[in-house]
Amino acid sequence: EMMALAQQAERILKQVYRCDGLNVGMNLGRAAGAGIAAHIHLHVLPRWFADANFMTTIGESRVIPEDLETTWGKLQPLFQSAGV
Repeated sequence: EMMALAQQAERILKQVYRCDGLNVGMNLGRAAGAGIAAHIHLHVLPRWFADANFMTTIGESRVIPEDLETTWGKLQPLFQSAGV
C-alpha cells in the first residue's frame, strides 16, 4: 500500500510541480525520526536539476516558494480524486 501511495504521489507531484525527479525515503522506528517505535512513514519530495542553493547547502533546508495552504489547494483535490 505504501509503494502504491508513493507511485501516486510521484504522478501527482510531477503533474503539479513539473519536477525533474523525486527523493523517496522511509523513516522506520523512533530513532529514525518516526517518533513511535512501531511506526513507519514515507517522504516523497520533488527535486529539480540544479536545485541546490544556499538554503540547501548552508541552511540545510529545502523550500518551495509557496505557503502550505497553496500547496494543499494544489495537491489535495488530486489525491482525493485518486482515492487516496
